[in-house]
Amino acid sequence: MDTTAAGPAADPAGRTGPGRGTRVPAALASGLLLAGVSVVAGCRAADRDGVTPVPQLLAFLPWLLVPAGLALLLAAFARWRPGLVWALAVLGTLAWYLEPYGRTGEPAGNAVAALRVLTSNVQFGGGTGALVTAIRRERPDVVFVEECEYTCQARLVKTFGARLPHRSAVEGGGSEGSLILSRFPLTRTPPVPGTLGMPGAVADVRGHAVRLQLAHPMPPLPGGLGPWREELGALRDHAARNRGRSTVVAGDFNASQDHAAFRRILDAGLLDGARLSGSPRTPSWPARTAPRFGAQIDHVLVSADFSARGARFLHLAGTDHRALVVDLTLHRRE
Repeated sequence: MDTTAAGPAADPAGRTGPGRGTRVPAALASGLLLAGVSVVAGCRAADRDGVTPVPQLLAFLPWLLVPAGLALLLAAFARWRPGLVWALAVLGTLAWYLEPYGRTGEPAGNAVAALRVLTSNVQFGGGTGALVTAIRRERPDVVFVEECEYTCQARLVKTFGARLPHRSAVEGGGSEGSLILSRFPLTRTPPVPGTLGMPGAVADVRGHAVRLQLAHPMPPLPGGLGPWREELGALRDHAARNRGRSTVVAGDFNASQDHAAFRRILDAGLLDGARLSGSPRTPSWPARTAPRFGAQIDHVLVSADFSARGARFLHLAGTDHRALVVDLTLHRRE
């Protein structure tokens, strides 16, 4: 009887390692992971948002490094050389697109006014109480509030009627209501068309006209990408019409910098305040897992005559979004 212990399986070249029975499943798992991640990375490289589930996954593009890295390890375990090359190519593509998107740079003109902007999605009004506390603490000059239904609007207007007396709103229940509160006098402008309220106004900031626009397009729901694309496109058109004018567009964009539809808004002449402040990928949603995991879909976008500093994301009870506060400085155009 042969009592020699069985050793590792040997390959035809005489090397020892995992047997074919384990290498094949590892290679298959690696290929499946790489196929899924490659579709998303390919859409990002092609400047397209694709179809479900690509837009939903694009919001979490940096986190796709995890399955891509796992695929690399599985390919190495399976001694699958094409898989190793494939995995390295995918990892390189993802790493390339981790670089923040959009222009940066300080305006050339002298500073003429400073203003603090706060934006918050209060999730059907549930975060209104926490937002009241945040406004009292942060003392913003302009507040953009999404999903601010009737009772939310009534409470904010009553509470801050003296400090933030000017407002532009779209009234509605549930997620449809939105509100802009301002320390500066406002002239209302027509809302950007959309399923959810997106009010606008022109603020008189020390004699300088600043266009304010709240952003809240539909989310990229499976089977409902059309409204999401159209409403982000309407925000892009608004930015393009106001190119060369002092502008602040803030709110819940339901899109990150890895969505082509959002990048086109930036390409229309706007800069991302969080990026200018050194926080380009800080997650704002979902609040339950942020900042460890999530996507930055809440933004304060500004025209090139603004500089930004000190962006901060705030946890508010009662909502699945973190609020965003950005300190802005308006510069005289030269």
